[in-house]
Amino acid sequence: MAIVSRTVQAPPDRVFAVLADGWSYSDWVVGTVHIRDVEKDWPAPGSKLHHKAGPWPVSLHDSSTVLVCAPGRHLKLKAGLWPLGAAEVDIRLTPLDNGSTRVVIEEQFTDGPLLLLRNKLNDLVLHRRNVETLRRLADIAERQG
Repeated sequence: MAIVSRTVQAPPDRVFAVLADGWSYSDWVVGTVHIRDVEKDWPAPGSKLHHKAGPWPVSLHDSSTVLVCAPGRHLKLKAGLWPLGAAEVDIRLTPLDNGSTRVVIEEQFTDGPLLLLRNKLNDLVLHRRNVETLRRLADIAERQG
């Protein structure tokens, strides 16, 4: 499992506002190149955003489904990347005394052929990807202030 954390210089509600904007995912989620559609009730549990991942001509079309949503605190997704598989992405927000937010992302493959790659090397790749993902998320949340 890859676990990455970062302090974002914005309050949890502002960070969560970025998470709640499904159309912004291609701006901060590394590997997501285009959002094709976002269901109206996003990010309610069970709602989906439909995305395209990877470079053309090998782009994959799939969707991510909300498993848990606690506004301002927690968002857990099942991110699809079929035919390669799926992963669970758990994002937790913790308010800090100075008005900033500690963001933690835990990600692991759960289904399909990618599950066979669940090892230390793969965790390192996910870790590096999510370091950049959190950097981008922080940039967006901090600019909205």
